[in-house]
Amino acid sequence: MEKELINKVQESGIVTIDLEEFYSDGERTLLDIKDVLFQGQILREKDFREFIKNEDWRKYLNKYVAVNCSADAIVPTWAFMLLAVHLEPIAKKIVFGNLEALETALYLERLQKIVPEHFKDSRIVIKGCGKLPVPKSAYVEITRILRPFAKSIMYGEPCSTVPLYKRKEES
Repeated sequence: MEKELINKVQESGIVTIDLEEFYSDGERTLLDIKDVLFQGQILREKDFREFIKNEDWRKYLNKYVAVNCSADAIVPTWAFMLLAVHLEPIAKKIVFGNLEALETALYLERLQKIVPEHFKDSRIVIKGCGKLPVPKSAYVEITRILRPFAKSIMYGEPCSTVPLYKRKEES
């Protein structure tokens, strides 16, 4: 007589959250203005406006764009605002910073749509390793969002987790 296999993880009531499911599909690109600077150090308004006028903005169509200046230069705030004026009508999203800042912004935007009350009294596992780049900030944010509602939060896979939080039972 064969013994029936029982999936103990499934029966445990553990809710697994895979942050890769919050990944925003789409191409990411960096618009770094370091090459527009005079002698690599100074932003001259006339030159910058000429760059703005001649730039092929269509190459940013439906892309997620991070804008920054990687050179050690003082760039006036209006320069980044002017970039946003031209990118806003065509890009999916624009952020100031590098590609990591862009990824963080995309995840935070999606995570803000979670209804934490749906996880009230849940035992939650935040899935670890995967194929897509999930910034550490997304792990911090999901923990911040869910901790007030969860019974427990763990990290890893349901068969091998690292306990992070367990609500103290009230007496």
